[in-house]
Amino acid sequence: MKVLIVDDEALVRRSLSRAFKAKGHEVSEAVDGKEGLEQWKAFSPDLVFLDVLMPALTGPEVLKEIGAARSGKVILMSAFAGEHNMETALQMGADLFVPKPFEDIFAIVKMAEDLLS
Repeated sequence: MKVLIVDDEALVRRSLSRAFKAKGHEVSEAVDGKEGLEQWKAFSPDLVFLDVLMPALTGPEVLKEIGAARSGKVILMSAFAGEHNMETALQMGADLFVPKPFEDIFAIVKMAEDLLS
């Protein structure tokens, strides 16, 4: 599985990247929405972890920009879980919503793998 992680927090990117690589998945990372959009087009991921609030472009803006060119499933992430939830994530075009910080990174990996199977 090809996984793209788009988040401006290095710790989030590193944690997810390590967990997915440990399971044998190919991982690419982007530090903001603009870089994430470029990598999404170039990498054609099976799964995208997309932070809601980032510099350059927000997660929802990236989803809008990618539009019909979208490949893969999208898991939207946010530390502002009161403002963003599964319902708002689905309205924005995502497949799942995950609140940050993560309690169990391996549960997130399992959930992502299940989403694609």
